[in-house]
Formats: sequence, structure tokens, C-alpha cells
Amino acid sequence: MDKPLTCVCISDTHGLHEDLPMLPEGDVLIHAGDCLGTGSVKSFESFAQWFESQPHRHKILVAGNHDRAICERPELITTLLPTSIYLQDRGIEINGFKFWGSPWTPTFHHWHFMLDRGAELKERWQQIPEDTDVLITHGPPHRVGDTVPMPTGNQYVGCEDLLIRTDQLRLKAHVFGHIHEGYGQYRRDGRLLINASTCTEYYEPINKPIEFQLEAGGALMPKILGIAL
Repeated sequence: MDKPLTCVCISDTHGLHEDLPMLPEGDVLIHAGDCLGTGSVKSFESFAQWFESQPHRHKILVAGNHDRAICERPELITTLLPTSIYLQDRGIEINGFKFWGSPWTPTFHHWHFMLDRGAELKERWQQIPEDTDVLITHGPPHRVGDTVPMPTGNQYVGCEDLLIRTDQLRLKAHVFGHIHEGYGQYRRDGRLLINASTCTEYYEPINKPIEFQLEAGGALMPKILGIAL
């Protein structure tokens, strides 16, 4: 039997990557966006040097709403991340498993990689291929790891059309971040959903990476480090 493909998931490091302890070993390192702090080119250079230095054979990055330099200077991606895989509405196949990445989240203030709810976001999600095994988005689907406490009660800020689209697919795993308060793993109709936000709601980079394994033949063996839900 082929060796399982181990994926290590982080997100929302917000320029604090140097404060992280050594990451777990694995075959694929997934960062689901908001890798930058100030959003500047200097911040991108610092993150890219750190990300490229990680020992994982495959490194996948999706941008997030704080990643201004990636949005405004996309030509820097190939220069700063020569061995990493940047996914923006595109996919990659690794050991027979198909990964797809997309950075978009519903519009909130004037951040980056944001689109209005409805037709604009729906069109992006329709691009996700039917045979995708692992989906990586910056934002969560509606009511899954997307709860934000408010004085008037909890609000669910995830994307409704993303939930609809993922319910149509036979995903093995969906990795995202964006909503720091939603860190953890979830299950929906047999799918593993991971909010991999490294920073807490107070921007402390203390949430531990989350790992899962893909086996040849389609089996999924999730394991989470540091918390139990």
C-alpha cells in the first residue's frame, strides 16, 4: 500500500510566522491565507523566505483578505515563492489527489480578494472541479467555523454559496481560515472541514497546526493537534 499523504494545515499567521514553533513533519504544507501582517512587499518577502524554508515536499498557499502585496504585486509570486504552489482559482494534483485553491471571501470593508455575496462569489465557486479531493479557501462556508460573537448574539459570516457548492461535491477535506474564533475541525456529510487559523481572535499565533492524511484508495484519516472537539 502506498504511504498516506500527510497534510499540515495553517492559516492566518498575519506576519507572525517567525513566532511559530517548528511545524509538524508532513508531505504537504497548506496555508489558507492571511499570511501577511502589514500587507507590504517587505512583509511578503519575510513570509516567503520562511515558507520556502519549510521542509515539506509540497507547499501550497492561498491568499487572504490581508494579503495586499499578493493582490497588488502578483508578479512577485514566482520570484519569491519559486518552489511553492500558489493557487488562485486553479488546482494541482499531488500523488493522485486533486487540490483546488481560491482566496475569495464576502465583501467586508475594503480588504483584498473580496467579492459581493451572490452572483460574483457563486461564479467563483462554480469553477471548483467536480473531482476535487481537497478544497482550500480563505473563508469558511456558512455556519461552519464562521461564528463571530457580537453584542447582539453570534453571527455566522461564512459564504452561503460556498456551502451550497461544497455540498454538491464529494470532497475529502475543506481547509480554510479567516474567522479566527472558528479554529478547529468539523464534520459535514462525511467531509472533514478544518478552520486552520493560527492566530486567535486577539492575534496571538498560538493555535496549533491541524493534520490530516489521505490514503490511496480515498480513505481519510484526520487528526488534530492541541484541542479536542
